Amino acid sequence: MTSNNTNTPKKLDNLLDQNRKSEEKIKNFTDMLDDLATTEDKKKALWREIYENAVSDRERASILFTEAYKTMGTGTTNHVTLGTTMTKYLERMCKSNDQILQLADILSKADEQSSKIDPDDLFSKILK
Repeated sequence: MTSNNTNTPKKLDNLLDQNRKSEEKIKNFTDMLDDLATTEDKKKALWREIYENAVSDRERASILFTEAYKTMGTGTTNHVTLGTTMTKYLERMCKSNDQILQLADILSKADEQSSKIDPDDLFSKILK
């Protein structure tokens, strides 16, 4: 019983640390979105929500996978019982990674669009 109580503060510290890291990732992502001057705020809000959900899904699936892995031990019965569940957690993490990669591609294209210089637009700004 005492070993469980000593593990609880460590688990809580680990969860708090993960939460801080997630918040920092989301802040960095938001800062990156703010740098896209020509992108609509509605798109930025949607992209931020997609990113937050993907990061959150990946972290939750990772926690569940780790807990299932610890529970599994070395018995083949546990492998049969938990194997399918663990596969689903891995698939969820992979899907979250794919969402983040797709979002990165979208942001890269948006950044390229915002950095393009339209010669006519530039010329009209010079003449003003």
